[in-house]
Amino acid sequence: MPLYEHVYLARQDLAAQQVEELTAKLSAIITEAGGKIAKTEYWGMKSLNYRIRKNRKAHMTLLNVDAAPAALNEIERQERLNEDVLRYLTIRVEEHEEGPSAMMRKSDRDDRGDRGDRGDRGDRGDRGRGERRPRRDEGDDDARPAAAAVEE
Repeated sequence: MPLYEHVYLARQDLAAQQVEELTAKLSAIITEAGGKIAKTEYWGMKSLNYRIRKNRKAHMTLLNVDAAPAALNEIERQERLNEDVLRYLTIRVEEHEEGPSAMMRKSDRDDRGDRGDRGDRGDRGDRGRGERRPRRDEGDDDARPAAAAVEE
């Protein structure tokens, strides 16, 4: 059977337990259709880049699915009918990723304190802590307009 990664976003006002129940319901649909869930990851409540149906945050969940396309069509149909699901996305993959997904690895990195140290920039050179160059309107006294110099 083909392999899929299925991610859905649930409304922010749901409790984590309600999201788990929704995940269990979707998993049951897959198993009834003869498929299996290889992995389930709850990514937590994340901020959205833009509002979706007046929600600024959403509960995000990943399902790694090994099932026939008809089973995926059914869970997508159920998600369209369910008002708690804001968005969903299903992608067919060649193989499932071993270990935690990229979203979970990112949170592990944040917990460790790695904040994206870029290391040596090589070709940039040393910027130093040099003096601030004056702006044009600050200028030196010698940079006065010629008309002001003639009046004196």
